[in-house]
This record gives sequence, C-alpha cells and structure tokens, in this order.
Amino acid sequence: MITLKSPREIEAMAKSGAILAGMHVGLRDIIKPGISSWDIEEFARKYFKEHDAVAAQIGFEGYEYATCVSVNDEICHGFPRKNLILKEGDLVKVDTVVDYHGAFSDSCWSYVVGKATPEVERLMEVTKKAMYLGIDQAKVGNRIGDIGAAIQKYVEEENGYGDVREFIGHGIGPTMHESPNVPHYGEAGKGVRLREGMTITIEPMVNIGDWRADMSDPDGWVARTADGSLSCQYEHTIVITKDGPKILTSQDPDIDAKYLYHP
Repeated sequence: MITLKSPREIEAMAKSGAILAGMHVGLRDIIKPGISSWDIEEFARKYFKEHDAVAAQIGFEGYEYATCVSVNDEICHGFPRKNLILKEGDLVKVDTVVDYHGAFSDSCWSYVVGKATPEVERLMEVTKKAMYLGIDQAKVGNRIGDIGAAIQKYVEEENGYGDVREFIGHGIGPTMHESPNVPHYGEAGKGVRLREGMTITIEPMVNIGDWRADMSDPDGWVARTADGSLSCQYEHTIVITKDGPKILTSQDPDIDAKYLYHP
C-alpha cells in the first residue's frame, strides 16, 4: 500500500534525513587508506547514538550491521569487515537507514579512498547525475516509469554503462521498504502515477560493464558485478510536493538549493 505523508510526517523524516546526511558528511574525514570497512560501521553507530537515532538496518531480515559497505565490484549489501582494509583508489559505497523517533530515511553515498582514477571519477559523476535526473522526474502527475527511463537513457544510451536491474528504489516511511517500487530503468509514461506526499528513494546502481549482478556469494547478501567491473551508487530519500521533488537527505544546501524541503 502506498501511503501519503502529512506535513508533520515529512518534517519528521527531514529531521531523520539530516542526521543521516550528517553521518555521510562525517565519513569524508574517516575514509582514507589503511582503515578497515569496520571503522565505517563503528563511526556510523557512534554518530547515530549521539544523535538519538537508531540504525534501522540492524535486525532487518537478519542483517546484523548498521551499514552496508560495498567496495569496488560489490554492487550493494556488502558487510562491514574488520579484515577489509581500504587502499588508495578503492571505490566505497556506504548505505544505511536511520530511524529517528519513528521517522525513516535512507541514503547511500560513494567515496573514493585517496585519489580517484579518471575511470572512477567519471563513473561517480555519471552515477550521481543519473540520480538527480531521476529526482527531476519525481513530479506530481508523472509516473514511476519516467524516473527509470530518464536514468536508463543517460546511463546506458549516453554513457555506455550498465544500469543495474536487480536492485531498485522503494517507498519509505513509516517502514523501511514499502510501495511503490522505483526501478531505475523502464518506459516513460508507465507505472504508478506520482502524487503529492509520496516519499520514495531514488538510488541508481551503475556498473562500468554489464548491468547484471552475481548473487552467488555464500553469505546470501553481497551482490557483485557479474563481469567484475566497478560499480557505483548514490541514493537520496525524497518527498514529492506540489513544488517539485524535495530531498530529505541532502548533504549540501548550496548544491541542493532548489530541492530543499521547507515546511
């Protein structure tokens, strides 16, 4: 069932999103060569606790961690690991969900360890722009397919990358995952019509090579690119308003000025 959020609920989700965004901003000073991906997990847990928030992924369908930390060819759902030491040039995706007094927010951000190669830098730029192109389509009266079509055209037709199909965005609040599904591929003009008050995630995962995922890892969680190529992801939680899409997990009020939610 799709739920339309009240102004009070949206404002609460914005507070949750601000905490999540703050954690991501803090990671910019944490992620560097020589740390383990477990250090990211510890930082996130501490940050959420200090801000009176709950790491909502812990216990979700048996998942044991506050974050998913996926590196290089890992598309998503990588465990934070004490023995995974980050090295110069690694591409790290950190995905997490915050519950702040019952209000949920969800965001993934990509980081390069040290200095990015031109290959990684371009992949990150394309993936982030793809997310914003999808966000721009999240307007009252448009359809879910408009979001996916804009992302797929840019990722695959214009840049020749792989647009992951197996993992998609979703509705959010008052639970972590709810309707509607939000694919990052599809046909414009198709799917659920977007309405004011809907809160969804837009979270394209983009591979340098083929779009397909390898789900054969014995842990049952981590997904890798089928061809071993690098993968990148960016994700925001947004609300659809009469004034356009508004980002609830923004990390930069200047870059996101036109997308900021004002109660």
